Amino acid sequence: MTNLSDHFTLAEAAKSQLAERKGIDNTPPAAILPRLVRVASQILEPVRSHYRVPFSPSSWYRCPVLNAAVGSKGTSQHLAGRAVDFEVPGVANVDLARWCASNLTFDQLILEFYREGNPASGWVHCSIAKEGVGRGEVLTLTKDGVRPGLPPGLNQ
Repeated sequence: MTNLSDHFTLAEAAKSQLAERKGIDNTPPAAILPRLVRVASQILEPVRSHYRVPFSPSSWYRCPVLNAAVGSKGTSQHLAGRAVDFEVPGVANVDLARWCASNLTFDQLILEFYREGNPASGWVHCSIAKEGVGRGEVLTLTKDGVRPGLPPGLNQ
């Protein structure tokens, strides 16, 4: 098992239930590995350190075939190994997104498919920039579309 950081592995970066079901080889090419290491160190490790709860990303690297199979755009940062989707057990996803927005350096942070009043709904998507400093773009994606910013947290 190849470690990308203290707590996250290459196997987690490539993991996909859909890829397993469809027989898709989702092994990241060697050129992608440095980006996966950056995602692990700049996004996942700080989250793990703050919340002190083990978790595994739900979606990280996606090869083009898998990306198409999940219905994602050809511009998805998952294709380049720059994006990761995750949740932390016991933490409301809106609060997780708020913490990430305030404490991480990122290109894009999206609270995806969160439903007001259901703290466990949705997930957090966070990506690193291609080069240099990221855009720091914060969005919420719902079934009704995308809007800037995040909804208020439980204690806000």
